[in-house]
Amino acid sequence: MSIADHMTPLHISTPLLQHRSLSVQLDKAVWLKMENTQPSGSFKLRGIGLLCQRAVAKGATHLVCPSGGNAGFAAAVAGAALGVRTTIVVPHTTPDNVRQAIRAIGAELIVEGKQWDEANQLALAMCQDPAAVYIPPFDHPDIWDGNATLIDEVVNAGHVFDVVICSVGGGGLMSGVVQGLQRNGLAHIPVIAVETDGAASLHAAVHAGELVTLPAITSVASTLGARRVAPQAFQYTKEHEITTVTVTDAQAIHACLRFADDMRALVEPACGAALAVAYQNLPVLAQYQRPLMIVCGGMGVDLANLVKLGTLALSPSLT
Repeated sequence: MSIADHMTPLHISTPLLQHRSLSVQLDKAVWLKMENTQPSGSFKLRGIGLLCQRAVAKGATHLVCPSGGNAGFAAAVAGAALGVRTTIVVPHTTPDNVRQAIRAIGAELIVEGKQWDEANQLALAMCQDPAAVYIPPFDHPDIWDGNATLIDEVVNAGHVFDVVICSVGGGGLMSGVVQGLQRNGLAHIPVIAVETDGAASLHAAVHAGELVTLPAITSVASTLGARRVAPQAFQYTKEHEITTVTVTDAQAIHACLRFADDMRALVEPACGAALAVAYQNLPVLAQYQRPLMIVCGGMGVDLANLVKLGTLALSPSLT
């Protein structure tokens, strides 16, 4: 059942804007779906919000979400809107500004473990309470259903595009994009799935022909830090035309800086990965004339952080 069938969404319909300077530079019509303007700062509110709504409709009174940041903040926003207790479990690697943002809107925050896997174990244990519902950051059909609404919006606006470019972390966004294309009669539209080196679990799985668990996440794009992509995302690479691409941290950071200048908006390196395909004019883009880029956003970046990223981008170790 689609979100439009039975409940008012928690997310907003985001702007669809042409990137005019890139369009001229590349001689293509480059369009942006500005998911960074969601109340949660990222696309995550679409899927996480729908999952939380459906859980509460079924009687849940306590939402528990393990997250590195963006999914947790989206769950906190959803929990506040729905008026239910919400607990976000984050690892010690989650930045202070993200932790403060989660607490500021009334969610309970627990810091557990050195990485997401350890935070996840605590979240799962907490959900042994029947009143508590586990809210995964990317791996759930309701999340893909909710994320697919961004394609619904583009189609309903009458916009024509010939490829979708999106970043991939755990695969929840990409799975939603593919689902959105398929349910709108656009199964022929290909997807360019972008990851940073050091966080490329989908790329590794495609090349291995099976799911791969990365030994560690070494990219600065920490919100792309899923050591193992969702099985559904990997399955979609067998059913849909999906090209996996990796970019360096430096390329992702440069894209964030360029985007800040061009569009007066801050996004995380995880989002910069997708933007880098156009800013770097990568060969994978050559055959397309009307690319749609999903500006997935991210609430873990601020001006001070962007300045630090700019310094990092000049480091030879990132190039």
